[in-house]
Amino acid sequence: MGNCQASALVDDNARFVWACIPRVDGDPIFPALVDNTPFDDEQKAGGFWAIDLENCTSISQRYMRNAPVLITRKIDASGSAIDIIDFAPRYRRSGRTYRPNAFVRIVRAVTGSPRIRVRLRPASGWTLDKVARSYGSNHISYDIEAMPMRLSTNAPIGLVNQENPFRVERDLYFFLGPDESFSTAIEPELEKMLDDTLNEWRGWVRGLATPPEYQEAVIRAAITLKLCQHEDTGAIVAALTTSIPEHADSGRNWDYRYCWVRDAYYTVEALNRIGALDVLESYLEYLRNIVDASEGGNVQPLYDVRGNARLEEGEADGLSGYRGMGPVRVGNAAYSQNQHDAYGQIVLSSVQAFIDRRLMRMSGIEDFESLEKVGDRAFELYDQPDAGLWELRTKSHVHTYSAVMCWAACDRLANAARELGLPDRADHWRERADSMKAHILEAAWREDSRALSATFQGDMRDASLLQLLDLRFLDGSDERFQSTLTALEKALRRGDHMLRYDSEDDFGMPETAFTVCTFWLIEALAQSGREEEAKHLFADMLGRRTPAGLLSEDIDPVSGELWGNYPQTYSLVGIINCAVLLSKPWSEYR
Repeated sequence: MGNCQASALVDDNARFVWACIPRVDGDPIFPALVDNTPFDDEQKAGGFWAIDLENCTSISQRYMRNAPVLITRKIDASGSAIDIIDFAPRYRRSGRTYRPNAFVRIVRAVTGSPRIRVRLRPASGWTLDKVARSYGSNHISYDIEAMPMRLSTNAPIGLVNQENPFRVERDLYFFLGPDESFSTAIEPELEKMLDDTLNEWRGWVRGLATPPEYQEAVIRAAITLKLCQHEDTGAIVAALTTSIPEHADSGRNWDYRYCWVRDAYYTVEALNRIGALDVLESYLEYLRNIVDASEGGNVQPLYDVRGNARLEEGEADGLSGYRGMGPVRVGNAAYSQNQHDAYGQIVLSSVQAFIDRRLMRMSGIEDFESLEKVGDRAFELYDQPDAGLWELRTKSHVHTYSAVMCWAACDRLANAARELGLPDRADHWRERADSMKAHILEAAWREDSRALSATFQGDMRDASLLQLLDLRFLDGSDERFQSTLTALEKALRRGDHMLRYDSEDDFGMPETAFTVCTFWLIEALAQSGREEEAKHLFADMLGRRTPAGLLSEDIDPVSGELWGNYPQTYSLVGIINCAVLLSKPWSEYR
């Protein structure tokens, strides 16, 4: 749940277990997700917000339709029940979007005489030390370093503060936000916030061009992708969490709460396919600032949500890690890597603005000239070694995927120049793109294996080569692509899932399938005449989603267990792209 400023993960017991303030890449206020202390341990000083029903015997959860508003129903042994409604306010107010760093919880008695216990134990920074607090007649203030917070409520404040159980005899309202007084009556104000937030989200969903099949999955994925955008700047983060390992005790624990140029490109491409242009427009503002700040068109793979370039990587020693599988990392050293595919993704994300007349701000000559600097770097670096899209930390190669992305930068700049009526520049970029394509095909093709290699050296398999279709570098009928697809399936396919690659990296051999790679396989199968097989694999992937309808980064191909940071934008992009590709058209339903 969230509002494009604040976001939170709520577990299957209605506990807030992850949230950061004042931004998604800020300090955690609820870091219980990456701490292994049991929730029933009274020594667990901080990191969660629980509303517990005494003698609870049953819990069920659902989202309200077309909105990130969660309802958890808890029933006790006597049949008494409560509903907990969780959301982050978001709606138009005074001519702008109101999206505070705040969370709302409403507790309604459904039947009987339920008794609850509220345990609000926020953290300050990357430790679980107790936070100093003070309270008044209807609020508790928390001295949190990143942002002092206040709980305003109509619940009995002394019992909440002492965490004593009490009976729910009326609707209870909780507003956790900045340490400011709540100026109006809390009950009608939070009810209005709920109504306005539902209307805002449902209005946004109403504007989506969803396919007729798989609508529920597409809508939930689209809402969550939008929640991964820090709307203040337009940045799109790769995931909302840090340090959820790719598989048990792997050490592959990374902080994904930043804006990767690559991941953001895939996100806006997917949302474009269903008409969510607002996310693209906000992201383009972020990109223009990145390009303006780049020196000579040089772009790094990721930035924080404010566009800051340095993301020094460290470890939070005060947290034991997800299921005790540390370390908990803060920051990401990949910011200093060379990942040449970023040049293509910047251009690919930007070219629509030269063509799409629906946009509030179309791009012009000055924007094109700025992008040409990025294109120059793409041409300069396309056949040079880099860390690749999988961000290898101790190895570098000339990666075919990176080279093709650089080709795409030049190819799309030629298209943009043509739209702008610049024939000389169009010819310039077309000549570059054509020469790059010829060289890539020569350098990556391996006659012995009848397949394209993942690198210009050796003969390696990598699922990223499936993207040659989506990038229009090759088409599905090309014999070179078909033989490459055969080689990739043989090397990387594990049942219904795809590994990223089958060679050792900095941490040894990969053990889990990378979720988006399976979606790439589904797309490739569908475009190669194997549509029924593609639909079978897609149905299986939809069945792997959490009860919230979402996916993480990785899947164990044997157990089916989800691993990696969550929710992963890559994976949600795969849901949307495959649904659009595999769904029947609306005309067949009319």
